[in-house]
Order: sequence, then structure tokens, then C-alpha cells
Amino acid sequence: MRRIINRRPGRGGIVFWGALPFLGAAALYAVASALRLAENPNDKLLPPLSAMVATVARLAFTPDARTGDYLMWADTVASLHRLGLGLGVATAAALVIGIAMGLIPYVRAGLSPFVAILSMVPPMAVLPVLFIVFGLDELSKVVLIVVGVTPFLIRDLAMRTGELPAEQIVKAQTLGGSTWQIVLRVVLPQMLPRLVDAVRLSLGPAWLFLISAEAIAATEGLGYRIFLVRRYLAMDVILPYVAWITVLAFVSDYLLRLFNARCFPWLKAGKGSA
Repeated sequence: MRRIINRRPGRGGIVFWGALPFLGAAALYAVASALRLAENPNDKLLPPLSAMVATVARLAFTPDARTGDYLMWADTVASLHRLGLGLGVATAAALVIGIAMGLIPYVRAGLSPFVAILSMVPPMAVLPVLFIVFGLDELSKVVLIVVGVTPFLIRDLAMRTGELPAEQIVKAQTLGGSTWQIVLRVVLPQMLPRLVDAVRLSLGPAWLFLISAEAIAATEGLGYRIFLVRRYLAMDVILPYVAWITVLAFVSDYLLRLFNARCFPWLKAGKGSA
């Protein structure tokens, strides 16, 4: 008898088992919503699917009477702009500092304790400080993402760089490579895909920091809209927005994974052979 650990689902099985939890959650929500609405037709906690579809149509495809904007798309653009800036700055800083810490002993000795302590500071605890220092405009929201994500990316990349086989560095020096050439030709090609993976793992925290900042001080954005309508218990707005944020995060993760697969195909081959 084949053990279950040796059984592999086919392509259709992968789709079925992957969709099963989502279908179960949707069915559970539909039943709970029907029960609550049967007891109280004015219940707002679990709105029916039809109400959420109508709300999405209004926010996404009907101009706002006051501003003339399509609110859902305006909020999406604002949030993605802040998220992109924050992750871009964090990624660039991590690439430079992380490789330097992992490769150069003096840099590691000087920055490793500081980065380790900085990574332990709860980013949400310094949010009021950021608002005081940088104001309530866009900069403070971007800085919060940078402060929250960069230390993790730096430490991860530094550890990955330090795990490179010493033989590679020695061989490059034996062939006459300078430190700069070793960084560009030996370290960087191996660290870029690992940095992309680290950014993928940081998407969740980055969205958390962004939504928190927008909830406190913003005039547009996905987090701003969610916290604006919460006072009215408008779950027909909140739930679709939460689902939309999840879709955006999933698409971002997929695009980064696709970028790694297209630009660094040798990485997957190396994992397979290992």
C-alpha cells in the first residue's frame, strides 16, 4: 500500500484541493449571512453577495458625486504608489547594506548590532514619531514601510551572503578579482533572486504598515476608505476592500515569483538538483 506521503495529486487534483478551502469559506459565509438576514433583514454584519457586488460597482464604475473620481481605483492607485515607493527604497537599501554586511567583515562588525536592534523596534510604536517628524503627508507613510521592512531585508540578505561557499570568494580572488568585481560577478547574481524572495515575504507586513498609516492620516487610499466607513458598519464596503487588498498582494507575489523564474531560471534548476 502506498503511503500518503508518497502520493502526488495531478493537475486537476491540485486545482481541486487548492479551491476547496475557498469554496468552503464562501459556503460558510453564505449560510451565516442567510441565517442572520433571516433573523434581521437590516443586519449589516454579514451582507449578502448581491449587496457587495452592487457596492463594488458603485465605487469602481460610478464617479463620486463630490470629487468626480472613481473611488476604488483612486484609492488603489494611492495605496500602490505608497507601497511601491516604500518597498523600492527598502529593497535598494537592503541590497547595498545587506551585501556589504555579509561580505565585508568591518561593515558587519559595525552595522550588524545596530541593524539587529533596529529590527526589534515595533514599527507601529514609532508611527506617532514619524507623523511628528515627517508630517501627515505621503512621506511619513512611505517611511513607515521603509522602517518596518528594511531591517528584515538587510538581515536576511546579509545571512544569505554569509552562507555563500568560501571557495567561490577564494577562487575569485585567486583569479585576480577585486572586491568590486567579486560583488558584481559572484555575489550579486546569487543574491538578487534571494532578495526578491525576501521582498515577497515582506508584502504582508508592508501592507499592514500601509493600512495602519492610511487609517490614521490620509485622504485617500484603501486603508483610509476602510476606516472611514467602519463607523457606519458598512461591511459591504469593508469586505470587498479587504478582498481587493488580498488580490493585489497575491498578484504582487505572483509577479515577483514570475520575475525570479524568468530572470534567474538557474535558481530553480539548482534547487531541483540539490
